Amino acid sequence: MSNKNLRGTGVAIVTPFDKKGNVDTKGLTNVVKHLHDGKVEYIVALGTTGESVTLSKDEKKLVIETIIKANGNKLPLVLGIGGNNTQEVLDSFNKTDLKPFEAILSVAPYYNKPNQEGYYQHYKALAKATKKDIILYNVPGRTGSNVTWETQVRIAKDFKNIVATKEASGNIEQIMKIIKNKPKDFMVISGDDNLTLPIIAAGGEGVISVVAQAFPKDYSEMVRLCLKHKFTDAQKLHYKLVDITDQLFADGNPGGIKYALSLLKKCEPFVRLPLAEPNDKVKQTLSQLIKKYK
Repeated sequence: MSNKNLRGTGVAIVTPFDKKGNVDTKGLTNVVKHLHDGKVEYIVALGTTGESVTLSKDEKKLVIETIIKANGNKLPLVLGIGGNNTQEVLDSFNKTDLKPFEAILSVAPYYNKPNQEGYYQHYKALAKATKKDIILYNVPGRTGSNVTWETQVRIAKDFKNIVATKEASGNIEQIMKIIKNKPKDFMVISGDDNLTLPIIAAGGEGVISVVAQAFPKDYSEMVRLCLKHKFTDAQKLHYKLVDITDQLFADGNPGGIKYALSLLKKCEPFVRLPLAEPNDKVKQTLSQLIKKYK
């Protein structure tokens, strides 16, 4: 069944750090409140943008507790649990209290480079391990291989609790083939901020966004306009944000969005190794664009 709480703008929330590299719970609370004020539809915790792969188990627990407390049941929450070891992902499902979460976002296994049957069997194992809704996450630029449209449609048809795909392949043709062939209730969610407008025009139902973290009001309104098929109005907001979005990814995510949030005085810009802050040129360009933004 379709999960309409996942329609619209979800935000892949950052994990702020302080100067010493510790999780900054005050900064995280600020960002959650900023998203409330900007009227986004839901929050995604511990995704790629949340630097989940460099957080300890205790830190992940702290991040989850902080987000739940700051959120106060105002917005639906999605939790990122993924990896390239299927059994480890299943263990995480079993060891995590999933009750506060609307769904699980689970990235396609990376580094191992599974074949398509491997992807299918991985998501089959995940679907059978929980009653929670699952969002498949296809991001070939990070994982090193692509979950094809045929495999995604096969997964969508076979497992009713895999309710959506976050598609970040950047391949509009692939995305349109998923939309054309998927079950009616299965949702296609954009994983690329600057492609959200055309993806919704093709039949997608929203986005899990990075830029909406900095500019939640304008970006979530752009998505709502798209969903109402008011594309001329949506284009104005899309093009207002397009240059900023480019710069957020110009020298690595989440370095770009964290620097933008620091300019907006929401949290510090620090990232955790092996990531580093964006180069000076990107910082300068982002500063200029955000200063001019109205």
